[in-house]
Amino acid sequence: MEVICFEDRAFFAMIDKLEAYIDSKRPKPSQGDKWVSGEEAMKMLRITSKTTLQKFRDEGKIRYSQPEKKIILYDADSIRDFIEDFTYETF
Repeated sequence: MEVICFEDRAFFAMIDKLEAYIDSKRPKPSQGDKWVSGEEAMKMLRITSKTTLQKFRDEGKIRYSQPEKKIILYDADSIRDFIEDFTYETF
């Protein structure tokens, strides 16, 4: 077994570079498109049921656009606003 030793500064510099690399590869919600697919909307809302997504759409809780019959796009900002509406402050 081979043991590799690092100085503290070198180790933390390597960790910082690794975090920066991971962050650059991870899509940021705020950098995304204004319109997202149903799957992306379900991920943002953390739901698994397409029926629940349709219920939110039918009740007017989230905005959507239907450019073609089978294509439904959801407004990412309205999804974020919907989530914010259910945010409670701590005591």
